[in-house]
Amino acid sequence: MRITRRNMLQAALAVPAASFLKHLEALAAPEQDRIKITAIKAMQPRQGATMIRIDTDAGISGFGPCNASGPLARAVIEGLEGGRLPHLGLIGKDPLAIQVHFHNLFYAFPQRGRPVRVLSGIDIALWDLAGKILGKPVSRLLGGNFRDEIPLYSHCPGGDFLSREAWQARAQELKQDPRGFKAFKVDIHHALGARMQEYIPSLGPREIRKVEQAYSLAREALGPDIDIIVHCHCELDVASAIRVAQAVEPIRPLFFEDPVAPLFSESWLALRRSTRLPIMTGENIELADQALPFLQNQAVDCLQPDLINSGGITGTRIIAEMAALYRIPVCLHNVSGLLLNMASQQWTAAHFDSPWMECTRNSDQAREAASNAPVIVHGRMKVSTLPGLGLDLNQDYLKANRAEGEPWWG
Repeated sequence: MRITRRNMLQAALAVPAASFLKHLEALAAPEQDRIKITAIKAMQPRQGATMIRIDTDAGISGFGPCNASGPLARAVIEGLEGGRLPHLGLIGKDPLAIQVHFHNLFYAFPQRGRPVRVLSGIDIALWDLAGKILGKPVSRLLGGNFRDEIPLYSHCPGGDFLSREAWQARAQELKQDPRGFKAFKVDIHHALGARMQEYIPSLGPREIRKVEQAYSLAREALGPDIDIIVHCHCELDVASAIRVAQAVEPIRPLFFEDPVAPLFSESWLALRRSTRLPIMTGENIELADQALPFLQNQAVDCLQPDLINSGGITGTRIIAEMAALYRIPVCLHNVSGLLLNMASQQWTAAHFDSPWMECTRNSDQAREAASNAPVIVHGRMKVSTLPGLGLDLNQDYLKANRAEGEPWWG
């Protein structure tokens, strides 16, 4: 094979991709094959992400979130365990063999399309289970903590974005929030008077003037000490994204997020060549396959994968190991409730180049938690030191707040 820069890079990427699993394997060696998985279940609460539960013959269970309805998640689990390749399922196997399970879930079993948003929840639950079995938080299984408190960015409320008075009231609300956030996503659809992700790909001069006015008022009201993320939802065409970047450049945003269609294309490179703004994307990418071209082409300044969408803790960590070779930071997308918050904080604590993490403003008001709800002080989330993801679920609350028709998994 002729050696080229590209295949040299691909060979190099193969080295760190699984290196973080060596630490887990060393810790798990004394427990190898002692415990077996007995069941995988799913339950959809009335609000928030569907929960995956993996049970074992040791009476220990691991939990993870997924983006699917309860019936769909259970159908995926049934196909995994009883489909045409049942030998690739998890029941009866060692829960600590995470590397093998990851391969079978994402690369061996679903040869015609991957139900990534359910399989990711299974992977997250396996890490929670591993931490409980080994008596360590997931961040320690991933190699150890680089930080014990995680800087956060959250979300600005909507409403009238073209009114100075409305912005002054909005800014006062955000600044008085006792959690003390220092960075917020400000959604472009409010400036445009549109509904979120409504299909408005092409913006003319009138719309661009609205964008410029809205973000100028945001900076004026929030002041210089609060960072602003210009938040899109992949709705713009390239020409409009370039015009938006020009319109908001004076406010010096922290990131320009998801301006064009989510998969890699020449559109990202055209935007990259046309702006000095830091560009961020990634919440919709699945696995390292879809992340790699963004990295190879230096198309973005930050990747923002979501543990549920991008392959769970294992798949997202592989993305981060690749991003580290390019010195591109990874800041997790995180808007799906208690389980994802706890998984995201453990993951972020253990990755060196993760300067921020997303979370909703009320993440510390988690009624699903019997104790150990997320703690947010001075705009930072404290990292749990309890085993696994640090979950202490209120089973009575969950039972009383299931989605209509959902079976109880107890």
